[in-house]
Amino acid sequence: MTVRALSDWPGDDGQAEGTPAARAAEATRRRLTPKQAAIVDRIVDAAEDEARRGGYDATTVRGAARCAGVAPATAYTYFASKDHLLAEVLWRKMADLPEVTHAPGANSLDRVAAELRALSLFVSDDSQLAAACTSALLGSGPEVRALRVRFGAEVHRRLGGALGDGCDPAVLAALDLAYSGAMLWSGLGHIAFADLPRALGDVARALLEGTP
Repeated sequence: MTVRALSDWPGDDGQAEGTPAARAAEATRRRLTPKQAAIVDRIVDAAEDEARRGGYDATTVRGAARCAGVAPATAYTYFASKDHLLAEVLWRKMADLPEVTHAPGANSLDRVAAELRALSLFVSDDSQLAAACTSALLGSGPEVRALRVRFGAEVHRRLGGALGDGCDPAVLAALDLAYSGAMLWSGLGHIAFADLPRALGDVARALLEGTP
């Protein structure tokens, strides 16, 4: 019985079936047996530890495989590159992020600010790991692109939910771009991850102050 998917995501990714992007996304969708899932978990955990200790440059698929107690060839069965592996680390942290509970009567600015705070701080406790994973998410491989689509779709879903039904698509797009740019800027070391909630809160206020 298959119990889990590596780099899987639901439904429509916005690509027509049969396009190169769709085929690349399909190539990363892999059903795992319980034994395989346990091996992948060990490799991902080992990569997270390596990135936390030494950052992006010190992390390798071979090193993670060694720490996980598996052969490099086995690790490469599941992860095409270091970027793919570290992007999976980041995605799993995003997937584990609890849903934000909004106070009754909270307006759209309060709701969006709370979502942006949660989305900003989920890796802020370890800036070296966050920078390594953010750099990896910019990789060009099809597996990384698929995870990037999945990551972006989750951010879009959360921010859209905070804005509520009937929200202005241009405002949602602006928030998506502001978050993506802020994460990139932090990954490059230009702003601390811990400072993102304040910076993104300023963006939210500029877009939403006075809205219900």
